[in-house]
Amino acid sequence: MDNLSEPLLAEIIKRIAKTSDRNSLSLVSKQLYTIDAEQRDAIHVGRGLHPATEALASLCSRFPNLWKVVIDYSGWISIHGKQLDNQGLLVLSSHCSSLTDLTLNFCSYIDDSGIGYLAYCKKLRSFRLNFAPAISSRGLLSVAVGCKSLCTFHLVDCMKVGSVEWLEYLGRAGSLEELVVKDCKGISQYDLLKFGRGFMKLQRFEYEINGNYWSSAARDPAYVAHYPYRYDICCENMKELRLAHIVTKPEIGLRFLLGKCRALEKLWLEYVIGLTDNDVIALFQNCGNLRSLSLRLIPLLCHAIYFRTALTDDSLKALALYCPMLQVLELTFTFCSEDYPSEVGFSQEGIVNLVQSCPIRVLMLNGASNFDDEGMKGLSSSRSLETLELVDCMFIGDLGMRSIARTPNLRNLTLRKCVCVTDNGVSELVHAQNLESLTIIGCHRISLKAVQGAARSVYYSAESEKHESLKGMKMTSLSNCDWIQLAATLFQLMKPLAMRIRAF
Repeated sequence: MDNLSEPLLAEIIKRIAKTSDRNSLSLVSKQLYTIDAEQRDAIHVGRGLHPATEALASLCSRFPNLWKVVIDYSGWISIHGKQLDNQGLLVLSSHCSSLTDLTLNFCSYIDDSGIGYLAYCKKLRSFRLNFAPAISSRGLLSVAVGCKSLCTFHLVDCMKVGSVEWLEYLGRAGSLEELVVKDCKGISQYDLLKFGRGFMKLQRFEYEINGNYWSSAARDPAYVAHYPYRYDICCENMKELRLAHIVTKPEIGLRFLLGKCRALEKLWLEYVIGLTDNDVIALFQNCGNLRSLSLRLIPLLCHAIYFRTALTDDSLKALALYCPMLQVLELTFTFCSEDYPSEVGFSQEGIVNLVQSCPIRVLMLNGASNFDDEGMKGLSSSRSLETLELVDCMFIGDLGMRSIARTPNLRNLTLRKCVCVTDNGVSELVHAQNLESLTIIGCHRISLKAVQGAARSVYYSAESEKHESLKGMKMTSLSNCDWIQLAATLFQLMKPLAMRIRAF
């Protein structure tokens, strides 16, 4: 390698993806050490920094062209030593003049003073903050004011953040293209409306509250009972939208986005309480470019008589009619009783017709208690279906496996907690000519021996997954008194999930 030119060596080093491999190569010679230092533009550090500030200063001096830095203290405990603190961010802001992308994960020692130093990072375009218990709205405002080039902003699990002056400032600046707010209890969906005209440029938006989100006391300050109103906010550039675990009744809140987004390509609506067929039909009518859709639903009390997920086949028909480019579809149903299949608002026929009408390549059915082997027969006629994931589908059995094995282009099949599928059903999959991968998790009637050779690549686990993992829900632990209070709140305010307390 001594005869290779420096530009060629630099190109070789660029193509080495693993950090450990680059570190090893840099020790081969002084020339490679120097070239690697010049070419290294990203680092991911955390518990290995000792002492933290001095070690970071050394790395910044060695790698003068860093533009992406991830500081990650996930899994940290006190015996790992002191975390990077405010002084560390001062070092970072003064040494890394090219810094454009910064992620801080589980940095408990950094507070408002520390992230205030980021105002000196004039090129910063992407800032992700995950679990920063000492950082408040004041610190975020200093970043918003000082970093004029910000286009990506993620705020996750920051419990001290309450007021939203920083959000209003970013909205007025109108530079953000991606905004993610998750698990920040001090920020309600109505606070996010203060982002205002910032929605105009936004291409990706995500808002999620986990835990006991239905008990939030937040109310839309603009809401007036019996008086119709609309938000004068434009978001026609939005391509990706995810709303998870929010309540939209009786106020409008972030629900207004569904009527404003015309460029959507990817949409996630996960346990959004208050949605109706009319809401999503109006959305689908305006979203001809929609390619990916995830719907996660729970049964609610309908007409004070029975329980059913809010959306019905009318939504599926509109989806098939107005979204001809749909390729990825997830339908998840949670808390739907296997004894009452009608609690799933979508019929088996409606789901099959949608798959046959759109070029759906990837399909996930989760908790579809009304879907059985006859439905699998319908899916098998799809020429577009390449990836199928079945989760907690109680009535799909061996005959369903025989049918799905005939799907002409099926390449990937995943079964999770499908308790009616046995070794006999798996044996049918050998007839699937194009099956490349098979994943079996928590299906106790399927043995490891049976899956061997069923596909080119096989993953098998007998371990059962937790309900929250299967359904994408994160519930806060409650005491018995809390459960009683919760049941009363649910029944009085909106009555979701009350299927578990039918006796009332």
